[in-house]
Amino acid sequence: MPGCWWHPNRPTGLSCARCERPACPDCLREAAVGFHCTDCVQAGRQQDRVQQKQYRDAGYGATTIAGARPPRTAVVTPVLLAINVVVFFITVALAGSLSSNNISEFFQLGNLDNVPTLLGNEWWRIFTSGFLHFGLLHIASNAFSLWFVGRPLEVALGRVPFAVLYLVSMLGGSAACLVFSDLRAYPVVGASGAIFGLIGAYTVIVIKLRLNPTWLLIILGLNVFITFQVPNISILAHAGGFVAGLLATFALLYAPEKDRLRWQIGGIAIVVVAIVGLIVWKDTQTVSAAFCDFTSIQGQRVYGCYR
Repeated sequence: MPGCWWHPNRPTGLSCARCERPACPDCLREAAVGFHCTDCVQAGRQQDRVQQKQYRDAGYGATTIAGARPPRTAVVTPVLLAINVVVFFITVALAGSLSSNNISEFFQLGNLDNVPTLLGNEWWRIFTSGFLHFGLLHIASNAFSLWFVGRPLEVALGRVPFAVLYLVSMLGGSAACLVFSDLRAYPVVGASGAIFGLIGAYTVIVIKLRLNPTWLLIILGLNVFITFQVPNISILAHAGGFVAGLLATFALLYAPEKDRLRWQIGGIAIVVVAIVGLIVWKDTQTVSAAFCDFTSIQGQRVYGCYR
């Protein structure tokens, strides 16, 4: 009778069903089919880990509610927060003032001013305005809201869907200001339009998953109260961002399981095209300016457009 491969002094009539080496009862483990030796059990576990990693890297396995690969931690939210904070302090340094950072040329070139955006075709303002903030209280409140609302939503949706949702919401907020406000309306800045889009996303999630809406109603009610009670807040930016975020999330969550990614891309594309279409329509109703440039008024550089 052969001896155990690992204990040669122990005669045994048993063997590993995988490698067929003789093994004593102490060196065998029960498997789905027969018994495996300890070496084969360890090798099998290592092979399983490699296969699982390849499976996840290929995009299979567990997914978020939007069908994306689930992130372990939020990454997009901290990056967006950092960009907002860095841009704020750049404007502070250029203006030489913490409370009047809006006088810097950098700030004036990036805010959502209807005149240079529509008359001067300075379309970058649609997105750059979402990263500008006026004063310390403005950046602090939006930074807190983005951190509080964004992290759990990013983990729930996935990084790419969350980033798309944020940008579409920002686009929707800017579009509402351009299309539905007066040409001479006060310039708009801030991430609140995009943040309201995230709140709109929570609305769809609560309905889709049939969750308790208490927390959502509290957050929504508080933000609506602030929107209408605090002066110099753009109601249109908040409303536009909310609607755009709601529609974008609907496209992400209600896409059919079969070819889900294509349906999601198509749904988001429809939302974006509709928003851009509104902006284009507004632009066709507006006469373009001859040029836009800085001029000095009472010793201060002011950006303006002239026909």
